[in-house]
Amino acid sequence: MDLLPSRKRTRLIDYDYATPGAYFVTICTAERKPLLSTVVVGQGLAPAAVRLSAYGRIVQAQLAEIPQRFPNIQLDHFVIMPNHIHILMTVTDAPPHSSVIDAVRTLKSLTTRACRLHTPDHKLFQSSFYDHIIRGKEDYDAIWTYIDNNPARWAMDRFYICE
Repeated sequence: MDLLPSRKRTRLIDYDYATPGAYFVTICTAERKPLLSTVVVGQGLAPAAVRLSAYGRIVQAQLAEIPQRFPNIQLDHFVIMPNHIHILMTVTDAPPHSSVIDAVRTLKSLTTRACRLHTPDHKLFQSSFYDHIIRGKEDYDAIWTYIDNNPARWAMDRFYICE
């Protein structure tokens, strides 16, 4: 009898991801392909800039829809990197009580569906995502800064793949 390899559990056991609070989410593209944007490193004092691809613009449009689809979820900050997205979001106690998992699942599904209009049968995202439950103002501020600095640090990023 062949046993399938067990997948590493990516969510906290028995944690309700609809619990009000702030969350940091990272979603990677399939095989970490740089499909979403390019990073242009600034010259001198100019900051690095992210230039969205067609897929990246679709991601941005779907991100903008999250608060309308899920009234209890606010997008606080995000960056769309070439092969991943960092999102800082807050879940409030407003009804209905949607979860971070609901929002990410919907974002990935609708984005993939829209992108497939351009390239059929293209797997856009990895099957799961990374999450971190924010543990206070210092943690929140550090993640906000990390997101801000991510384009300038692209070549040193753990998800970096030379474009």
